Amino acid sequence: MRLTNEALAGLVREDSVHKSVYTDPDIFALEMQRIYGKAWVYVGHESQVATAGDYLATRIGDQDVVMVRSQSGAINVVYNRCPHKGAKLVGEGCGNTGKFFRCPYHAWTFKLDGSHFSLPLRNGLEGTNYDPENPDFSMKKLARVDTYRGFVFANQSETGPDLKTFLGGVASSIDNLCDRSPVGEVEVAGGVFRVLQFSNWKVFYENLHDTMHARVTHESSFVAAREQAAEIGEMPFELLIMDGNGEPYDFWEKLELRAFENGHGYMEGIFDPKAATRDPVTREHFQTLVTAYGEERAKEIFCMNRHNTVIYGSGAPHNVFQQFRVIRPMAVDRTMVEIQTFRLKGAPTSVFDRALTYANLINSPSSNVMPDDVEVYRRCQEGNNTNGGDWISHHRYVGTDKQLADGMVSTNGTSELPMRNQFRAWREFMVGDVNV
Repeated sequence: MRLTNEALAGLVREDSVHKSVYTDPDIFALEMQRIYGKAWVYVGHESQVATAGDYLATRIGDQDVVMVRSQSGAINVVYNRCPHKGAKLVGEGCGNTGKFFRCPYHAWTFKLDGSHFSLPLRNGLEGTNYDPENPDFSMKKLARVDTYRGFVFANQSETGPDLKTFLGGVASSIDNLCDRSPVGEVEVAGGVFRVLQFSNWKVFYENLHDTMHARVTHESSFVAAREQAAEIGEMPFELLIMDGNGEPYDFWEKLELRAFENGHGYMEGIFDPKAATRDPVTREHFQTLVTAYGEERAKEIFCMNRHNTVIYGSGAPHNVFQQFRVIRPMAVDRTMVEIQTFRLKGAPTSVFDRALTYANLINSPSSNVMPDDVEVYRRCQEGNNTNGGDWISHHRYVGTDKQLADGMVSTNGTSELPMRNQFRAWREFMVGDVNV
């Protein structure tokens, strides 16, 4: 298929999408240009580069980039490439590079903003166009970098809306995550899980708000949790967080699903915030917020009950258990998911301990829940490579979504509104008829 704008637009219907959007490597390559090359994408949190010289090597779409803290305290994001022979300046992960980057191949060095600093035997370049001020001899910066409440985003395009405009209504989820700290700040702590999934990147985004799959895909874990709870005569936190997936369909039907511009949205929380006040960890946490903000504001913070938020192109913050699942496309059939856990500054230690427990039991590669999802994602990828059909259904409650001033809301919590909204944004990015 020739990937004209008309052909790409035809892959998305109101109630379905063509399977090639998950399986065609040429479409994937275009997504890296037209979505990840134009959207604001989460790079990392400023706490991951706390001091001068600290860096985090990561990816935006198919581009290797480095987030680094400069001597002045500013945060820069540069492509991970030496302009001499093209070698990557740093390997995967994080570290501290000191006062400059030094290429491991020929020792060209660069300041922490990527600008050229020095190279060995400069006399060998006399009579050429070599000039330390020439940007061709520096590491290239990304077009735009901005932060929101400590979350660092970058954009490879010089045009389009600013970060706050791009986030729109979904910024409230970041606000709530930070406001759960009595000082309004969070930091990445406790390590980062990485899960390699053999599926297209868009499958994970859809699944985050797929309320129909939980009691089917995760049956083994919630049944085991209930059996163990019956055996010990109580439902401790470690079992409760697995049991939640086993709620009946009428529970899921009552949840709110919100959809914003640019593919963003959120799913209402599945754990009752009022019931949580009976939990000693939450009670202690709540009192720290009452002291910091007053009781009325503390209640507002706790009652914003969101289970999964989607920041399209970046990943999914989880407010209650202070996490961010960062979704990094690797290939048309490979996706890396990084699970970052946040410490709420000033909150009781027990709150962070509980977040770590949730991360280990629900999101880690060895958890009782994440492997269920990874398996069905792989099966979707493999099934869509067969000749068994061409279209993916997004029919649930189509045509019933309610339009609001800042987006849409579902009429039923099992609606496929989130999937339709994400592909509405996908189509706008891919055919170039939206200013992003």
